[in-house]
Amino acid sequence: CNGPCLAEEHLPSSKKRKLEAELPETGIPVSVGPKLPHFPGPVPCNTKLVRIVDFLKPEILLLVNSCNAIKLWIQLKIPKIEDGNNFGVGIQEDILAEVSKAESDAGSYLEQMSRYFGSRGKMVSKLVKYPFLDDYRRSINEYDEKVFLSFRLILRELRNIYVVLYDVIIKNYEKLIRPRNSNTSSLY
Repeated sequence: CNGPCLAEEHLPSSKKRKLEAELPETGIPVSVGPKLPHFPGPVPCNTKLVRIVDFLKPEILLLVNSCNAIKLWIQLKIPKIEDGNNFGVGIQEDILAEVSKAESDAGSYLEQMSRYFGSRGKMVSKLVKYPFLDDYRRSINEYDEKVFLSFRLILRELRNIYVVLYDVIIKNYEKLIRPRNSNTSSLY
């Protein structure tokens, strides 16, 4: 070994850690040290958060599909490009942007849910590797609480998105259906 070696075989016998001992009556060697718990079978998920994800995920997918259908409907209602009288078309484009933002937000909510399981899995694997460190157990509990609050905010955001889209569509329904006035000939 070049330089200082810390391997146990290079330490004097009095300095070696005692990793094995013998049972007094039989002389059979047994391991000495911290007893690591054994996890038979899979480590369970947080069942409350799994139920929330099972509820939220279809709702988010429904929102994404609804936004996609609304976007298509609005795009098909946009008239051909002409000079002047484009106020209604501008309203259509503003509503289209709002619907696109809602669809994008919903996609990020889905991504956040999948990241939760990956991050929690890494934390649980550390806990399995180092079960004697209570900090890992505590960090999993704290992370679950944080994610619960985040999922609650997502649910509120879904409600807000539906309310805002409904409001903006109802208030501007006539401009969405007929973005240009048909009485332009009566102006002359």
